[in-house]
Amino acid sequence: MKGDISAERAAFLMEDFERGFIEHCRLKAREASSGRFCSEVEIAPCHRQQDGFIHAGLMATMADHTAGYAGFTIVPAEFQILSIEFKINFLRPAYGDRLICRSRVLRGGRQIIIAESEVYDRAEGVERLAAKAMVTLMAVHRDNLASKR
Repeated sequence: MKGDISAERAAFLMEDFERGFIEHCRLKAREASSGRFCSEVEIAPCHRQQDGFIHAGLMATMADHTAGYAGFTIVPAEFQILSIEFKINFLRPAYGDRLICRSRVLRGGRQIIIAESEVYDRAEGVERLAAKAMVTLMAVHRDNLASKR
């Protein structure tokens, strides 16, 4: 990606990341740089499914949302990012005390952006790759979205 983002833009995106549904999921932003974003979540009982594993829906949400914010790092501030498609592969059941998601833009276009997310399960201090997602994003000028609400 061209250049790095300003400290102000990184701080804004990290704060913005944690609003709405994501706040409910307890996801936290950890790092933002040009074309990259990292998030994590400390696992609580509400994040687990009936067999005690971390719910796949949490991992999918984390992969999608974090990729979206990686996309935000490469577009002008007046653009919004919308997911238009994603595919996720769950590589192993996650059961640890924390998930860490590292996302990066693979191809940044004027309107369509391709990103990938890797979701790591941390158990007993060791990270293991638990899921990998490919996410297709669309950059849309915020003025074009305002009339759609």
